[in-house]
Amino acid sequence: MIKFILKEPRWIAPFNEAARELRILDKPLWLHHRDLLGPYCREEHEFAPDKPLRITTSETIAYKDNLFFDESLLTAFINAAKKANRPCRIAFNRNDQSIVQHALPLQAGIQLQDDVYVGDLYYYPHGYSPAAKARLTPLVIDTLPHEIGYYHVPTYMAHEKGDLVYQVPQRPFLSIENWVHIFLANTAFGIYARGLRVEHALDTSLGLLLRILFRSLIERKQFIESSPLVRVGKNCQIDPTAIVQGPTVIGDNVTIGAGSVINACVIGDNVNISQGCQMMVSVVGSGSFLPFRASLFMTTLMENAMVAQNTCLQMCVIGRNTFIGAGNTFTDFNLLGKPIRTHHHGQLVDVQQPVLGGCVGHNCRIGSGHIIFPGRTIESDVVLFAQEGRHIIDKNVTYAESDHHHYPDEQHIPLYHSYDA
Repeated sequence: MIKFILKEPRWIAPFNEAARELRILDKPLWLHHRDLLGPYCREEHEFAPDKPLRITTSETIAYKDNLFFDESLLTAFINAAKKANRPCRIAFNRNDQSIVQHALPLQAGIQLQDDVYVGDLYYYPHGYSPAAKARLTPLVIDTLPHEIGYYHVPTYMAHEKGDLVYQVPQRPFLSIENWVHIFLANTAFGIYARGLRVEHALDTSLGLLLRILFRSLIERKQFIESSPLVRVGKNCQIDPTAIVQGPTVIGDNVTIGAGSVINACVIGDNVNISQGCQMMVSVVGSGSFLPFRASLFMTTLMENAMVAQNTCLQMCVIGRNTFIGAGNTFTDFNLLGKPIRTHHHGQLVDVQQPVLGGCVGHNCRIGSGHIIFPGRTIESDVVLFAQEGRHIIDKNVTYAESDHHHYPDEQHIPLYHSYDA
């Protein structure tokens, strides 16, 4: 099969980088695509938006490089497309809740066509040509969504929505055009989707259930702490007092200190997690360091990030080579009862989620003692000191407002006025 990669050049704020370079589940998106399609494809070609596609005479698959999908969706699409034996474009029902609730906001890559939503994933059984493109028909794939609750807020605080839920797909599909999609791809459409597939497998396979139960008895561990659900790489040191519950994936050369609690996470290679850290449904990128008592909830750290002691990150995305100092808190619920908005294509847009943390770009240095409001972003390469009268970050911070532009003894306090969130 021949693979066409349709390049999406637009940058994702605040990273100032194309989506294909950003990490999903501790892997660059372009490498994620290559690994998924490796078993199918023997040849690949990249095309800029203004370049015509080359004509082929054999089986061809094409996709935009800012899409996130996993093996379960790709397998379902290719199998259905081969069976149809006609030029196909992926599509979804209008009532597919994972698409409607989570994939549609803040993007333009999934569009309503006739009575279905279509995305930029294509299959040509006999090769690509303008004539084959003209014959494209939507091929509806069910994402198999399942409602999973993750938060409970008193009804009077949540606009009549006391139970906050995700529509988690077993076959995830996203067009990544905003940092919020990075958050979703790693958590609801990544870790939660993996857990949902494990749960489905246990419900439908008594043999698998018995094998894991037997393994947990041999290892003298709880069912969700046994090795089939907690995959550990080579040369890892995990303190006996640490609690690690699955489904969790731990890379090579990882150290986990005493008293740490890890639940349903992805941890990359060469990660150091010190004593008393707590992580739930989070991704910790390769080379990252978490000193004692750092806490992550539904948060993504890209590679070589550092989160200092007593810092709490909730529903956040942190770029690579970024340092978050001690005692910072990224809040995720708007106490004022207003919709959470974030910066998207030069405007503030409702994220259509009741709770959401913040986002910090690449190569940032965030000093101690800040409180960051929900949905706020800090652009790549920013240095931010906590100063008198500026401990609370209630507006987005741009590179132009970085403290490294000013000498510390000037006591310069920039005014955050660029994006009034």
